[in-house]
Amino acid sequence: MKTILKSLILLTVITIVSCGKNKKEDKFGNPTSNQKATAEAIEFPLAEKGKEIFEGKGTCVTCHKLDIKVVGPSIQDIAKIYKEKNASIATFLKGNEQPIIDSTQFEVMKANFAITKAMTNEERQSLEQYILSEGK
Repeated sequence: MKTILKSLILLTVITIVSCGKNKKEDKFGNPTSNQKATAEAIEFPLAEKGKEIFEGKGTCVTCHKLDIKVVGPSIQDIAKIYKEKNASIATFLKGNEQPIIDSTQFEVMKANFAITKAMTNEERQSLEQYILSEGK
């Protein structure tokens, strides 16, 4: 009986220790994309929904690209400035804040407020999370 109990305890310890080593890393020790995706999903749980809105009904993709200025500033520039100023993209999209990036483009953006003001708070939060997640 003692031998069986010792064997079970040893097997349990080995199982617990081996499960912790199941993390996958690239040759430089960085987490693989699956781990990165999981970490981003925890930090930005609404980002996927935000991406759908950004590319779809929000029509944001028409004027904003990831890393280049088109009509409006790039997603990376938006994320950087909003993080630095600890400001809310969602509040801006609701029409309750003045522009903090490029006020010369504000008149163009005002046309889209009809779309963003009609969105739910969660949809605006989703857009914000998507932009912040892409701006890393």
